[in-house]
Amino acid sequence: MPKAAPQVSLVIPAWNEAELLGRTLDNLRQACDGLPESYEIIVVDNDSDDDTPDIARAAGAVVVHEPVRRIARARNAGAKVARGHWLIFVDADTWPPRALLRASLDALASGEVCAGGARLEFDHLEYGFYRLGSRFWNWLSLRLGLVAGCYVFCTREAFQAVGGFSEKVYAGEEVFLSRRLKRWGRRRGQRFRVLPEPTVRTSGRKAQWFSPWQHFLVTATVLLVPFALRSRRLTWFWYRRPTQKP
Repeated sequence: MPKAAPQVSLVIPAWNEAELLGRTLDNLRQACDGLPESYEIIVVDNDSDDDTPDIARAAGAVVVHEPVRRIARARNAGAKVARGHWLIFVDADTWPPRALLRASLDALASGEVCAGGARLEFDHLEYGFYRLGSRFWNWLSLRLGLVAGCYVFCTREAFQAVGGFSEKVYAGEEVFLSRRLKRWGRRRGQRFRVLPEPTVRTSGRKAQWFSPWQHFLVTATVLLVPFALRSRRLTWFWYRRPTQKP
């Protein structure tokens, strides 16, 4: 007899995340095991050449292989095999606390919220420039109802209705998804909600990988030339590791 579908599907896109994936999966297991809802964890191996898929399988996660390296494709690939009524997208370097999962599921269960996210808390931000940027993003997120891709929750119905993450872009797909979900929910009397508390903790490793001027350059490019998000080369910031060339 086939197993009953879980209530919640957690989807983790991962490319060469052997260093942090184990910690993330342990965190999710501990957080979810304290909740009454049934769940599954899906790791989308986005064509890794390290031990990412092996680590995911050893931890009991469902592993999906997505050969095309595009973040939106990886997230959508996980959603396609997800069986849960509610979807939560978590990055491989992000660690949501149990209280945040509880608040997210309560929001969805109320029927008043179709989707949302959370304010961010970065670890190891050494420069004030980065801390200021983090505070600005959190303000903008609450003010405009935009979510960071490291933590997004929604109903399966809403996600499928808007077509999932846009695969036309290489980055920023969570912003486009936020806008579509917000419009979809408004027509049905539902809200898109960014939870003010608790925050979700995520890695600040890009602040260690790249210099402040590189962050500034990427931000300016995206703001001044939004079409750059459709270019694999111009979105190198999201696909490059310190030992690799753009």
